[in-house]
Amino acid sequence: MRIAFAGTPRFAAVALGAILDAGHAVALVLTQPERPAGRGLKPRASAVGELAVARGLPIQSPRTLRADTGAADAQDAIDRLQRAQPDLLVVAAYGLILPQAVLDLPHGMAGAGPPLRAINIHASLLPRWRGAAPVARAIEAGDEVTGITLMQMEAGLDTGPILSSQAIPITPADTTGTLTERLAQLGAGLIVSWLDEAARGQWQATPQPAAGVRYAHKIARSEAWLDWSEPAALLARRIRAFDPEPGASGRLADRLIKIWSAGWRPDRPDAAPGTVTSADAGGIVVACADGALVIHELQKAGGRRLHAREFLAGTPVSAGARWQPPGPAGDPR
Repeated sequence: MRIAFAGTPRFAAVALGAILDAGHAVALVLTQPERPAGRGLKPRASAVGELAVARGLPIQSPRTLRADTGAADAQDAIDRLQRAQPDLLVVAAYGLILPQAVLDLPHGMAGAGPPLRAINIHASLLPRWRGAAPVARAIEAGDEVTGITLMQMEAGLDTGPILSSQAIPITPADTTGTLTERLAQLGAGLIVSWLDEAARGQWQATPQPAAGVRYAHKIARSEAWLDWSEPAALLARRIRAFDPEPGASGRLADRLIKIWSAGWRPDRPDAAPGTVTSADAGGIVVACADGALVIHELQKAGGRRLHAREFLAGTPVSAGARWQPPGPAGDPR
């Protein structure tokens, strides 16, 4: 089977590597352009781009695939995709909108209905968590299960028929980083097994259920500022959901601090939300509207992640100290 692949982060690179290792021919790779990264903010290729270069694959990195914008790199990428003559376009966390004209370019695979031309590896059990941030939103919502869905692509946002899916549990310790890595491995295995079945004509598409649709909106940086007037259990989930990006944040006195790990207790402390009720090697306990957050790992601006014990050794925090509430736009006051 001749495949074109579109993806950008490591989640997609794991799938691309598995497809190549399974012996499939990848005629073209589409990935987002280089972005500034690291302390020096030097341009760096995406994880998919790096893998494609290492494996000697042809790459296109347009800023958009909408030829109607007049962007020369968009039309060039579309022309290149057409010349590649793929049977199927496999997409995973690409990050750019794929117009219908692009989805229609592959030759397609014959089946009971219209030819299957493009397939998406999506990190949720559709129809729950359509959209840009399915892993983080599942953790934030307290979901106990998530998974991978292989979906036939169409113009709607993650609305296409389901080709295959597989579930995994979300553990109480999972962050978006750890869960995404497990889902990447799951997605890689699922796409390879599905391609093998599809090559034998053994595939079918099932329309998504109308009930249970939730949208995983992109994480806004303003959401990272913790609002202590919310329940402690929700804040603990958000801290895990926002690790590694953008990182949960707060301001203690005049210090900007990121919070990377925390638990919660169903305490009813006699203190205003945001008030530190105790601080020792076991953690920094902060009163919330419902319960108390127990902070285990923190990071000052320009510093490194520290366990509460190490943090308190260099930055003493006393009971009664206050974490500031977020401002109207999400930034701390």
